Amino acid sequence: MTPDWEELRAAAISAAANAYCPYSGLQVGASALVSDGRTVTGCNVENASYGLGLCAECTMAGQLRLTGGGRFVAVACRSGTGELLMPCGRCRQIIYEFGGPDCLLDTPQGILPMSEVLPDAFGPEHLPA
Repeated sequence: MTPDWEELRAAAISAAANAYCPYSGLQVGASALVSDGRTVTGCNVENASYGLGLCAECTMAGQLRLTGGGRFVAVACRSGTGELLMPCGRCRQIIYEFGGPDCLLDTPQGILPMSEVLPDAFGPEHLPA
């Protein structure tokens, strides 16, 4: 399955328009191509208790589960103005959890697999069966 990166980027920008960000003012959107061909999106949701805010990738993972599951194949993150944004460490772990080492991420260095974005990642395969 070949990702349409322009479509994923546009979906992330569109999702960012729904962000709840009264504290930072930074709208963030994320979109992912799923293994069954659909696209899921998420936006950041801030909270007055700053540490309780949700990143766009977190809400995107929730949408993945709510709409049938599957695996992330490719992920793009953008600001409301279209600027490329890199997922934070927590979100890189979330992308890895639901996409694995081969999931592709749009980065400033180009399209990279999660195995390069999050080297030596801890994942489900490291837990006892």
